[in-house]
Amino acid sequence: MACLAVSIILLGFTAFLDARKDTCDLYGAVGQNLVLPFDYKELKSQNTLKWTHNEKVIFHRKISKVNVGKPEDIDSTGSLSLKNLQFTSAGNYKATVWYSNGTFEKEWDGRLCVMEKVPKPQLTYICDFKSNAVKLNCNVSKPRGLNYSWTVDERILTNEKAQTLSVSFNEAKEERRFSCSVENRVSKESSDRVHLTCKKESPQLLCFPKKIVMAVLAGGAGLIFLLIIVVAALCSCRSKSHMTVEDEGEPEMLSLNKQEPGSPTSCDYEQMHIIENSSVPTPQVSGGSLYANVSKRKAQTENPPQQLSAPAEVGQDASPVPKPRTRMGVKPNI
Repeated sequence: MACLAVSIILLGFTAFLDARKDTCDLYGAVGQNLVLPFDYKELKSQNTLKWTHNEKVIFHRKISKVNVGKPEDIDSTGSLSLKNLQFTSAGNYKATVWYSNGTFEKEWDGRLCVMEKVPKPQLTYICDFKSNAVKLNCNVSKPRGLNYSWTVDERILTNEKAQTLSVSFNEAKEERRFSCSVENRVSKESSDRVHLTCKKESPQLLCFPKKIVMAVLAGGAGLIFLLIIVVAALCSCRSKSHMTVEDEGEPEMLSLNKQEPGSPTSCDYEQMHIIENSSVPTPQVSGGSLYANVSKRKAQTENPPQQLSAPAEVGQDASPVPKPRTRMGVKPNI
């Protein structure tokens, strides 16, 4: 029975020591300066003072002589000054004072925990139109082990301790500015004040991003404009070609009409008719030259353009082509 009681006491003491290791008496931030408060006002220069960190001596003074450490590390009460804390600075610290004759006088120990300072949080929000509410989020890089608080126009929401916050559209529409704060054992930071604005965005076409849709529309408009220019150019070229064909065909008709020997208005026919009826002597005309001119006109008459042969094919009577008269009395010069 006695053995069982001793075992229970030992287990309880061990659990207490383990719990002691997980707790911190002091907290410090990385890069911060901190003073470990021994606060022994009766400390004299003849007393012996020793500081240990995880059972390692970091300061020792005996009868006004500093053997380990620097004199400026200790103040008049025996408190130890730590500068530029690092994670390696965390651990158990212990201070002990003896009288000048070597008898024990006073002792202090404590556990120091070193933490990083909290970064400045960033407040973001999402407008939920289905639930008519705005969801706010206090974003930090390392959210574990932090305490959150919310402020609306300098008024702290005492019941809101979570990382997120939800407010109705009615509260968001008012001219209010929201901010959040995060803190740990060593520091506290607050976000910028944010005014909540919620507007419904127009739905995107075919679920594509707005930039892609605008680019496609611009490309389509450019293609249509290019097609219009091409069609206009083709129509213009075709119109010019048609006018050129009509202009080229008209002189041929006029030329053919003038070259018809049987026409009453033919210049050659009238000239020949005048020569026959006139008694005035006329210069001699070479038979070879006259025959060449007549043959040339006959060839032109026998091979008219195809477009003038249409009346003959339809059934219209073509006007007879008279042959030029020649004077029988004139002999060709051979």
